[in-house]
Amino acid sequence: MDDKVIATNRKARFDYAILDSLEAGIQLKGTEVKSLRTGNTSLADSFARLEGSEILLYNMHIAPYEFGNIANVESTRPRKLLLHKKEIRWLAAEASTKKLAIIPLKVYFKHGIAKVELALAKGKKKYDKRETIKKRELARELKKISRNRN
Repeated sequence: MDDKVIATNRKARFDYAILDSLEAGIQLKGTEVKSLRTGNTSLADSFARLEGSEILLYNMHIAPYEFGNIANVESTRPRKLLLHKKEIRWLAAEASTKKLAIIPLKVYFKHGIAKVELALAKGKKKYDKRETIKKRELARELKKISRNRN
């Protein structure tokens, strides 16, 4: 595997029910790639939105490169996602007709190129989140019991 995961959006799997996902390139400027390689990024509260005929990623934080110069850009600027027109149309149609959100799940390097895994997701209600916590705790208890038996 040549994929190197930089950041994951762990909160997304708790707050949303993931229905489908796809890979997209991300347009970066200046020293953002160097900063990504050092792992200085966060996907918390980030989302993607269709604007015109392109999809932009908002609130993805890439810290300024510490050895950079005046070429460093704003850390939470909107970033264009690189997708085929067919994929953009499909994402826009699914998101608007089914009232779904487009959220990033992880950022990684694939063959040296920065990629983002996008997901079509439906927001969970509070009772769904409680059920998720209950299932996780039950699985943890079962694992603990099976470990003690061996």
